[in-house]
Amino acid sequence: MMHPIRRLALIALILGARLGAQPAADKQPLAEQVFTNVQVLKGIPVSEFMGTMGFFSASLGLNCVFCHVPESLQDWKKFAEDVPRKRIARNMLAMVNTINKNNFGGRAVVTCYSCHHGNERPKSVPSLALQYGTPEEDPNEVEVPPQAVAGPSADQLLEKFVAASGGTRANHTSYSIRGTYEGYETYHQQVPFELWVKAPAQMATVVHTQNGASTTVYDGNQGWVASPNNPVMLLPMASGAESDGARLDAQLFFPSGIRQAPSQWRTGFPQTDVGDKDVQVMEGAGPARTRFKLYFDLETGLLLRQVRYVSTVVGTNPYQVDYADYRDVGGVKLPYQWTVTWTNGQSIWKVTEIQADAAVPAGRFAKPAPAVLTPAGNQAH
Repeated sequence: MMHPIRRLALIALILGARLGAQPAADKQPLAEQVFTNVQVLKGIPVSEFMGTMGFFSASLGLNCVFCHVPESLQDWKKFAEDVPRKRIARNMLAMVNTINKNNFGGRAVVTCYSCHHGNERPKSVPSLALQYGTPEEDPNEVEVPPQAVAGPSADQLLEKFVAASGGTRANHTSYSIRGTYEGYETYHQQVPFELWVKAPAQMATVVHTQNGASTTVYDGNQGWVASPNNPVMLLPMASGAESDGARLDAQLFFPSGIRQAPSQWRTGFPQTDVGDKDVQVMEGAGPARTRFKLYFDLETGLLLRQVRYVSTVVGTNPYQVDYADYRDVGGVKLPYQWTVTWTNGQSIWKVTEIQADAAVPAGRFAKPAPAVLTPAGNQAH
């Protein structure tokens, strides 16, 4: 059975598709142009608006119907109805904004997560179990201490990654990939996907969901998402973390060119672990100044995790990609599985076939046509 948060996120997205208008040109529409009864979160792009919904869910550990009426599951328009909890949420936003304005120059230092920390109600009594227990380290929260830790330089880590991946032995320029995809928009069932990538930073994917084909394209400079599960059927990628992330995702298929990916590389992080593997961490910045962290296996030098940080008006969302099952593809080691986790959901990509130096038509990276919602997708799930 589909997790409530993922199911509701899907319904909210399809709701937007029904209520909203197509964006003009390639500028992403604002939240109030697509969703009805938006009162506080006006003036932000649709993708950032959806990111704030994920931030709320992560902060309170709750799903969408906590703030929306239960009937929203059967009638999408009811998401716009006002209920006491929605009014409380607006008041809480006003309170947090005032705190940040008066104390932190308007920066989102205090957020919903600061107090709630994944709980419905902020805790007022200290936890002795937490105080005297052994904390579980989150590698995503590891930062460079005031006195940076001695270790390999950014160039040394990148050189080790390129060598481990085979980038010094093979220099492929394109890949055609097939496999299965599982996520909230497929009701956590596996469906086919195709992916094409071309150096230095072009990528296109097609996921065949039950509601219709979902296409994502990045042409090296700009991108689009044509999905029946999105607020509009053709949504341009927002500049910033969305565009920077698509660029890095494409670049990572070509290890030899990784040095031309994010800039301002730096190291000095304490050693930590991802799963049961020790890792070395480095960070860089994308063209739009998006912050990235890369986690390299201490033993093999291969990339195990990528984390990028997505800013919203209510706080910063982490977006995490975990890589696994590396196999040789024409002399280059590529992951045959990656898991994407963000505050709105999680998806698992499993590769069944990779063809190196595949002939990829240039039109594959052109702006796609708007998605088409299949008849089955017209029904609430």
